[in-house]
Amino acid sequence: MCVWLAVCLGLCWSALLSAAPLAMAAESGSVVEVGPESAELMIANRSIAVFRATLLGETPAARVKAARAAIIEALDENQDLKVSLDSVETSYMVLLADRRAFIITPKDLAPEDGFVGLAAERAAERLRLALTEAQQARSLRFLLLAAALSALATAIYAVLLRAAYWTRGRLLTLLPKLMLRHAGTLKIGQTPMFDTSFLYHSVRRLLGLIYWLLVLLFSYEWLSFVLSRFPYTRPWGEGLNTYLLTLVRYLADGIIGAIPGLAVALAIFLIAHTVSRFSQRLLERLSRPGTISWLNDETLQPTTRLTSLAIWLFAVAMAYPYLPGSGTDAFKGLSVLLGLMISLGASSVVGQAAAGLILTYTRTLRPGEFVRIGEHEGTVTEMGMFTTRIRTGLGEVLTIPNAMITGSVTKNYSRTVQGAGYIVDTTVTIGYDTPWRQVEAMLLEAALRTPGVLPRPVPQVFQVALSDFYPEYRLVAQASPSEPLSRAQLLSMLHANIQDVFNEYGVQIMSPHYLGDPQQEKCVPKARWYAAPAQPPKEP
Repeated sequence: MCVWLAVCLGLCWSALLSAAPLAMAAESGSVVEVGPESAELMIANRSIAVFRATLLGETPAARVKAARAAIIEALDENQDLKVSLDSVETSYMVLLADRRAFIITPKDLAPEDGFVGLAAERAAERLRLALTEAQQARSLRFLLLAAALSALATAIYAVLLRAAYWTRGRLLTLLPKLMLRHAGTLKIGQTPMFDTSFLYHSVRRLLGLIYWLLVLLFSYEWLSFVLSRFPYTRPWGEGLNTYLLTLVRYLADGIIGAIPGLAVALAIFLIAHTVSRFSQRLLERLSRPGTISWLNDETLQPTTRLTSLAIWLFAVAMAYPYLPGSGTDAFKGLSVLLGLMISLGASSVVGQAAAGLILTYTRTLRPGEFVRIGEHEGTVTEMGMFTTRIRTGLGEVLTIPNAMITGSVTKNYSRTVQGAGYIVDTTVTIGYDTPWRQVEAMLLEAALRTPGVLPRPVPQVFQVALSDFYPEYRLVAQASPSEPLSRAQLLSMLHANIQDVFNEYGVQIMSPHYLGDPQQEKCVPKARWYAAPAQPPKEP
């Protein structure tokens, strides 16, 4: 009801404006100041010409006033309203019947007006149209016909709005059924590709957007058509039509003009894709044993990614000038913003990435190896471009920045072993009064008693130092990663077995310090191994 009331009020207002006397229209809006020394001549709401020069002592405003008076006088006399041109030296006189209406001089022209003859012809054509509209505004038959056409257009407009609203509601009703019917077909294995609830809300919003765009377009066209039916409002309707056509033409020209650039950019991306696939296959062939020493199974994947990244960055740089809008201020501002973000935050990121590349290509670490990085010890579980993760013997997962790894000493207990596994070692100090051969034999026996220590390769004992009061013996063995024991647990069991073996043979361990010989040897007899609260192992 409110829409129909607004429509009827609009029609009545347009009819009243069109039927008003021409003199009232002229007086209400004939002189429009365009500049400090410019004035615009308007007849019946239509622009005829803009005067910018003083002619024969008359300012532009005075010239507009005189021209308006001559035109209104001719209309009131109802004489022949034939418009013609007459040249006067470098100027042109616009004649209304046999009397002068106004003069167009070269100084009245703007840069886009061209030469004076063309500007005068355009002004004469606008005057003819304004006079025709003035006669139509005095014709009751014409106004009734315009009101009838406007009412018909209003009815069609209401029907279109109702049809768009009904279609939207119908689609929203059918949408859940269609989604449930086809949701089962859009799957990857047993996993649906789309969440139907999320997709429903997205499609519903899309339908709402399309509906309101149609409402806006219908309203725009209806208003333009109704305004164009009446003489006084016709310039406004023509302005709406011109704006819409200009907008459509601008969009069409932009789309058509962007096609060649998009085609070039697409060709560049296709070439980049082809080169990337070719480089991937080439690197796979070069990674075979005996081809390139530094390119193997470990470095193939990062090398392939870096090569593809370099190819695509080059392709983006080449295709950027051909993308639509690449020369606009918006793209330039975005480029400056991205450059600023990269310059502020890329120092640490680039450093971590460079450290990751160094670790990858120097093969310092590998997943599955047991290493010691600074104070941290554990098994390498994952190597990334920026960080490396290790799992300690206590079950902790440590994330270490790659730059920290390259800047510290890394001990690799898995690199020198034979086959799979890692190195375990420990150091004990025994007095000089114990034969070193006996010490080596006891350490080897303790190692072989420890679950997880491999008998092959055979554990080894090294005398690493001859200190002031005792030699230092270092036991080195290889452990199997297949055993469900962490290195911390295995070392704990190894240390327990060393104590047991040395106690069995009555040999005192001098660690950590030795100050003098005691009255009796400091060892634990076997009978006291399971003193309370320790419990002996159960018999199998």
